[in-house]
Amino acid sequence: MEHIKLDISRVYPFIGKEEIQKLSRETSEAQHTLYKGSGPGNEFLGWLRLPSELSDQQITEIETAVAGLRAKTELLVVVGIGGSYLGARAVNDALAHNFAHLKKGRKAPLMLFAGQNIGEDYMHELLELLDEQSYSLVVISKSGTTTEPALAFRILKNHLEEKVGLEEARDRIIAVTDTSKGALRQLADEEGYRSYVIPDNVGGRFSVFTPVGLIPLAICGVDIRELLSGAREMSQRCDPSLPFEENPAALYAATRNALYRSGKKIELLVNYNNKLHYVSEWWKQLYGESEGKEGKGIFPAAVDNSTDLHSMGQYIQEGERTLFETVISVEHTHHRVTIPGDPANLDQLNYLEGKHIDHVNKMAELGTILAHLDGGVPNIRITIPALDARCLGQLLYFFENACGISGYMLGINPFNQPGVEAYKKNMFALLEKPGFEEESTRIKSRL
Repeated sequence: MEHIKLDISRVYPFIGKEEIQKLSRETSEAQHTLYKGSGPGNEFLGWLRLPSELSDQQITEIETAVAGLRAKTELLVVVGIGGSYLGARAVNDALAHNFAHLKKGRKAPLMLFAGQNIGEDYMHELLELLDEQSYSLVVISKSGTTTEPALAFRILKNHLEEKVGLEEARDRIIAVTDTSKGALRQLADEEGYRSYVIPDNVGGRFSVFTPVGLIPLAICGVDIRELLSGAREMSQRCDPSLPFEENPAALYAATRNALYRSGKKIELLVNYNNKLHYVSEWWKQLYGESEGKEGKGIFPAAVDNSTDLHSMGQYIQEGERTLFETVISVEHTHHRVTIPGDPANLDQLNYLEGKHIDHVNKMAELGTILAHLDGGVPNIRITIPALDARCLGQLLYFFENACGISGYMLGINPFNQPGVEAYKKNMFALLEKPGFEEESTRIKSRL
């Protein structure tokens, strides 16, 4: 059975192998802090063993519960923001047909999103679409009062009730929320929505293997068993009992921290498969929200190549040398398209006749890695056998595990996000929310 592979050999020209090895003890200590639950944020470590703790019965219950909803749903609107939607979107987009929205006779609902922005035109155009097609809602929020998804759900709930009636609307809404408290839990209980629990000990950005990710993915036809199987496999490979050199999460955490301490402050997650775009967005939240604290942290950014080689490529090649790359390379594609010959050869591409498009893509990837190395950019490479649910489960859990280790190596709490509240206070004050009168007066004096 194939696994994802980590290659740090192209870091050695910048950080010697022995320098990374020197961090093995510190990395091991951070790893044991994570697994023993003895560090800050230890109340949010439910994700760590979650893939192995989910029983076959729990998975079957999810699959059974959503089967009826899938049968009568053309569009599934996932209402959430941050970790409440990015995990599901990352997996769904990576596995879906590139043009699923245009294909006729879809076997599973198309996944759409709301509450991840405050766009008025976005909402208006979404409602126009929902007027025309059968849809259901999965609303995800621990509190039920986060502004963006709460606003979207209020509008969509009203629209659905007017479209299909109160009783049918209740059957088409699933709430994923807190066990016992919060506005959404109260509403779900009062209205009789089917509901699933966001575990108290799992933060949003680590929640893809909870009902937050599993419910919408199961409705849209993703094999959640395979996803969890991959996560379980990776959790075994990341176990702290394994030697440092054989533990991919420990090795990745140590390498990126060694680069950070050498002055590489920006990590670019690079992909050469457009379906991985939202995996990068999920990764950016995971590492940005976990590590960016107390004036510390590697800045997470991402590029989609070869597209961004024609925009960001110049900076990466010759800009300020404060960055390193982590490349996600997909080994096998699902389809093969052969390049034809052309008698005129005006585009001068006949030398590629008979080759597959992915061969060209792989040569662009390798050529870029070598060019960037020559330009002073260290390179970490993660190879995925294929874009399937099992490999995605491995990849996402690998990043989660390494994030916990890396955060403790930075000396911060990887599981809180105090800085996220700053904009909310200002926004509530400007909107004149009750209880924010003093802040409203104060902030308006600054404008």
